[in-house]
Amino acid sequence: MTARLFETLTLDSLTLENRILIAPMCQYSARDGEATDWHMMHLGQLAMSGAGLLTLEATAISPEARITAWDLGLYNDGCERALARVLGAVREYAPIPVCIQIAHAGRKASSDAPWAGGKQIPPEHPYGWRTEAPSAVAHGEGEVPPHALGDADLKRVREEFVTTAKRAVRLGIEAVELHAAHGYLLHQFLSPIANKRTDSYGGSLANRMRFPMEVYDAVRQVVPSGSPVWLRVSATDWVEEGWDIEETVELARMLKQAGSPAIHVSTGGVSPKQSIKLGPGYQVPYAERIKAETGLVTIAVGLITEPRQAEDILAEGKADAISLARAMLYNPRWPWHAAAELGARVHAPKQYWRSQPHHLKDLFKDTSFGQR
Repeated sequence: MTARLFETLTLDSLTLENRILIAPMCQYSARDGEATDWHMMHLGQLAMSGAGLLTLEATAISPEARITAWDLGLYNDGCERALARVLGAVREYAPIPVCIQIAHAGRKASSDAPWAGGKQIPPEHPYGWRTEAPSAVAHGEGEVPPHALGDADLKRVREEFVTTAKRAVRLGIEAVELHAAHGYLLHQFLSPIANKRTDSYGGSLANRMRFPMEVYDAVRQVVPSGSPVWLRVSATDWVEEGWDIEETVELARMLKQAGSPAIHVSTGGVSPKQSIKLGPGYQVPYAERIKAETGLVTIAVGLITEPRQAEDILAEGKADAISLARAMLYNPRWPWHAAAELGARVHAPKQYWRSQPHHLKDLFKDTSFGQR
């Protein structure tokens, strides 16, 4: 019997070879939003991993939407050309479908790189700028409060999401994930911790969901039918009186009604006061509840590191797919090793077939990698 982890998964008209998804992982290595040779090397090795889907890191819709001055963007022709070059090289040798995570950092923008401390860079600094958010409430103590988005700003931001989606379509990207997690702009609208608005975009749950759903609907309209569009969400803020799982279930229901084929379930990020209970698979119960109450395909993530652990999550019906981030950075051949352990087969480039252990003669599938 085929391991559940290596069964196909169909999202709209996109069929994935298996249920291992490479999560978006910021590299803080772009120049003026443009992908570099680092991205070619980074994405190239992940594309040969045997996973079912490769998701690009959070990709900003404008310079102001970047988390840091070194974030990847897709907001002008230079960004589009640079990403086209990288994706062209990757696709020449790796037949893996690509998803883009389209993002706006909101009040968490204008930050330093994590290895430099990750703190907010003030607007007057050469690598800083004034951030924008639902309300003029700073993320952390001592930070410069963001500009509160007005009606014209909201229209502009919606259009920036749409324009970036159109560029992604031109690049042949097969799927779109909208970043509504980890304390970034769309999550800021959802969470009462960051959203203090008194207009139709704040207050009640329906109002707080309004802008993220408007963005979803607008992007869905410009992405071709059959190409999936979904959200990554934080199911809880890990803060009392913050965004919680009950509200996330309601959002998932709305997304399903709007045509979303899936939801990617993470947690946290909107407040420095969060108190997270870490442990193996600590976020899986949130994916499990959303799946049980809505029937929406759920993607689980968070300290899922072992093949048998991932297989059990799927086999027990807690989620429909597994998203890996740090585990893939540590071991870019994680899907190969998972296939070996679970008795499955996986795509690999012919140039690497000689690495196949002698007792696993059927581990690698024939593939179009590196054809001559």
